[in-house]
Formats: sequence, C-alpha cells, structure tokens
Amino acid sequence: MTRLTGDALRVTVFIGENDTWHHKPLYAEIVHRAHTAGLAGASVFRGIEGFGASSRVHTSRLLSLSEDLPVAIVIVDTEKRVRAFLPQLDELVTEGLVILDECEVIRYVGRTDEPGESGAKGKRSL
Repeated sequence: MTRLTGDALRVTVFIGENDTWHHKPLYAEIVHRAHTAGLAGASVFRGIEGFGASSRVHTSRLLSLSEDLPVAIVIVDTEKRVRAFLPQLDELVTEGLVILDECEVIRYVGRTDEPGESGAKGKRSL
C-alpha cells in the first residue's frame, strides 16, 4: 500500500493529444516513465477546448475539425522525486508547458493487492 501525506510537489504537463514519442502518444510515454521512476501516480486529462503558444484554439465542438485537443498530465510526489523526474520531461516535451506547484497531500492511500494485507509492504513516507 502506498501512502503519501504532507508537503508535495505537483507537476502538470500541457501538451496536444496528437503529440507523439516514437510513434506512440506522448502522454502515454510520460505516464509510463513516471511509473518506471516509481512516482506516486500520474493521471491524464483530455481537455474539451484550449489554446497555447500557437494561439490556435482547439475544441471538441461538433462543427470544429480540430482533433488535437489539449491534454494535461498531472503527477504528484515528494519534491525530491518530482525534481529527479524533470530531466525526463525535458527530453520528452519539445512543445508544450510544464508547471510545478507546491501542494499539500491530505490523504493518498493505494489499494491493497490482497484482502486483509497489512500495508507494511511498499509503505513509504515523506
């Protein structure tokens, strides 16, 4: 069971849905690398409308032809672990925005693999 509480750092990566890394979605590569790096978790959110540095509005509205909708990947972990992961984002994100926010985790507890598991296995603290 994974536990994380207290001060943390949130990294949010804004990219386009069609951005790729070696012919696969960039957001999937970022999530895979965050998992491999042992970060607490990562979530991908698909936007319904937005614009970035190009000032071109991307939207999911029916009459629009845009399919490159905005995507946000959110990762939260200790500051040390998130900062250690930043060089990988620097390699992957060639167009987009990466922001860091200090935050406080109130409660983050992972699910147990086995019913009645004590939670000692895989437990970590800040």
